[in-house]
Amino acid sequence: MLLSKRFPFWDIERTLDEMNRVFDVFSGPAGLRSMPVGAFPALNVYDAGDKLVVTAEMPGVDPNDIELNVVENSLTLSGKRNGQPEGDGLQYYRRERFAGQFSRTIALAEKVNPDAAKATAKNGILTIELPKAEDAKPRSIKIKAE
Repeated sequence: MLLSKRFPFWDIERTLDEMNRVFDVFSGPAGLRSMPVGAFPALNVYDAGDKLVVTAEMPGVDPNDIELNVVENSLTLSGKRNGQPEGDGLQYYRRERFAGQFSRTIALAEKVNPDAAKATAKNGILTIELPKAEDAKPRSIKIKAE
């Protein structure tokens, strides 16, 4: 017991986690570095031709507790995730699951039509379909040969 009080790295796992966080900032694919540590929810955004699709991992979140807003070319997801039981008698040894209010805003690569947007939730995954605005859709130009 005396050794653990004097040893500066008494919690080796915590020290290694901190070191990994520091080194992750300087290495790894850019796509992974672009997500802030602990950002909730984790998102994927992709172009599906005539629409942008956003998928968000939202386990434990009631779809009725989610609010979606599109302003110009940004999407904001906000809401509430209920957490683990709280109480005076509880002592957590590890607490990694996020609980509470959240809000995440992302920039959209294209202008979208928010009036035609659709959102569905299934198995903890929220899928948001944002049809592109007419002026953002590619147009074919026919070439006239002379």
